[in-house]
Amino acid sequence: MALAESLFAQLRADSFDGVGITRDTYGPGEQAAHDLLAQTARDLGLEIRRDAALNLYLTLPGQDRQAPAVMTGSHLDSVPRGGNYDGAAGVVAGMAVLAGWVRAGVRPVRDVTVMGVRAEESAWFPVSYVGSKAAFGLLDAAALAAPRADTQRALSDHLAALGGNPQAVARGEAALRPEALDCFVELHIEQGPVLIGEGDTLGVVTGICGSHRYRQAQVLGRYAHSGAAPRGHRSDAVVALATLIARLQDAWRDMEAAGHELTLTFGQVYTDVQQADFSKVPGQVSFCVDIRSRDTDSLRQMDAHVQGIAAELEAAHGVRFDWGATSGSQPAIMDDSLQAALHAAADAIGAPSRSMPSGAGHDAATFSNQGVPTAMLFVRNAHGSHNPDEALDMGDFTAATRVLGQVLGLRAGIAHAAASISP
Repeated sequence: MALAESLFAQLRADSFDGVGITRDTYGPGEQAAHDLLAQTARDLGLEIRRDAALNLYLTLPGQDRQAPAVMTGSHLDSVPRGGNYDGAAGVVAGMAVLAGWVRAGVRPVRDVTVMGVRAEESAWFPVSYVGSKAAFGLLDAAALAAPRADTQRALSDHLAALGGNPQAVARGEAALRPEALDCFVELHIEQGPVLIGEGDTLGVVTGICGSHRYRQAQVLGRYAHSGAAPRGHRSDAVVALATLIARLQDAWRDMEAAGHELTLTFGQVYTDVQQADFSKVPGQVSFCVDIRSRDTDSLRQMDAHVQGIAAELEAAHGVRFDWGATSGSQPAIMDDSLQAALHAAADAIGAPSRSMPSGAGHDAATFSNQGVPTAMLFVRNAHGSHNPDEALDMGDFTAATRVLGQVLGLRAGIAHAAASISP
């Protein structure tokens, strides 16, 4: 418990912004977290490696260095003014497992690596899973050219400024090969209310939702005098968007009734403050759309509703929808045998667990879609996530870490792996 509490406290101290936690992707906040974990690994005598994208690999060497490695970990960046545990809990848990084994003099049969993944939070760059994709050689030139939301500097510039190698990333040089990995297991706080609401400590993830996103969409109409333009002579961008939102809520409800599982969110809606006015019919409004589902067909169907309804509204309201660039990610299915092992380990220590999907995206999806046996373990967290009020009970975290350690140990050839773990 002492190591985990110390790491969480230092992470908070290094990244508190006065409101919440900001560990900016490829910036000082994320870098401080990576430096802290690397120093902790040095103190434990672990091997330390970084790839061209500056992902961090902290390894307890196994007896057979050629055997496929067991891997755990998560991301260390955060959204602006977020919480202290999103992502970081998974890295801290992995370090607690390795620290327990080091103290006990345990040497696994195969390498066990904790990965500190870069750039998972797409609040900073409009690209999903930057770090994990780069690790497998999957990040393309367009992604490297993407601007960071606050600085407008390219991802490649931010990476190079910290000592990374964007040219190697662009060439697709891979630090990880699927055949060299036995499994990847990611511990993460649950980012919704299910576990708290149902009284369960842990969630074993069945699958991770994919997404289809319009990040910089807008409706273009025509500005007019609010008193002089009759209803039938308006091209009101806000009314058109409001109608789209309302009709898509109906489409979402109908799809759920037909058995589809998905979410639809309009996270931003705003007019141009330099143009919009109390006495103007709005001629422009910007918005974003985030569609998520574990089923690719559901993503396609909802997007078809978006485009079809928008086309009708263009004709009815005399406006034009400009969708901008799209982004998104593929759904991912978790490994059945690893799910069973997580449930069994939870049962063995008396921690209530349930199977559940992940509506949020996670780097585990990249591993799964590359053919690596992958699992995720959620630990309950009060007050949701992506806000300063994330609240992780250390007793729950200890239980989750013991379960993680048991499963990693089984895969790495360590008997009674959980017994030596005391976060």
